[in-house]
Amino acid sequence: MKDFTTRDQVLAVYRRRAPHYDFSANLYRLLGFREAAYRRMAVDALRLNAGDTVVEIGCGTGLNFPLLQAKVGTNGRIIGVDLTDAMLARAAARVASMGWSNVELIQSDAASYRFPEGVNGILSTFALTLEPEYDDVIERGARALSPGGRLVILDMKLPRNWLRHLAPVLVLLVRPFAVSTEITRRHPWESVERHLRNPTFSEVYFGVGYIAAGDAPQPAR
Repeated sequence: MKDFTTRDQVLAVYRRRAPHYDFSANLYRLLGFREAAYRRMAVDALRLNAGDTVVEIGCGTGLNFPLLQAKVGTNGRIIGVDLTDAMLARAAARVASMGWSNVELIQSDAASYRFPEGVNGILSTFALTLEPEYDDVIERGARALSPGGRLVILDMKLPRNWLRHLAPVLVLLVRPFAVSTEITRRHPWESVERHLRNPTFSEVYFGVGYIAAGDAPQPAR
């Protein structure tokens, strides 16, 4: 494939990777990429409380669900949204094996998904950059947040330091996960700055990854 920018191409990639996604994603630990730690940091940045409702865009196989469950508890609610049926099947198996009754799984691309009103948190990890209409997704998500709610994105980007000279190599390393040079030009953190209050941005792994977060906007008067 020349690029992984269309919906059908992304769908094909993740259908193929679904059975081994959890294992293959963890292989980057061999390069020092602490994915589990970064996921935990992103979930912590949501500042969820027991009983909250959180939407995860691009939930994949549900790797973040244990972290989210620890925050919202059995009285809370987790809504996992993903484009790929095969990934959601793995997520459903995880939910069933853990006996969670507060998880709802929805197959949809991010651009078509309609957020329920008044959610307490919206999370996306290593997914939203794959959506060409990410700015619209973030804007709609921001409007759906309840007062005090937060939106958090954990994703990859090209570094701004000396590692930028290795951009072709870095893209090649993550290409199996539907990343192309074109996709690296998308900057969801700038949308967070536009659509949410008190935006924050922090880099991880030498600037190759980032966590962007923001508070719900002021309600319109």
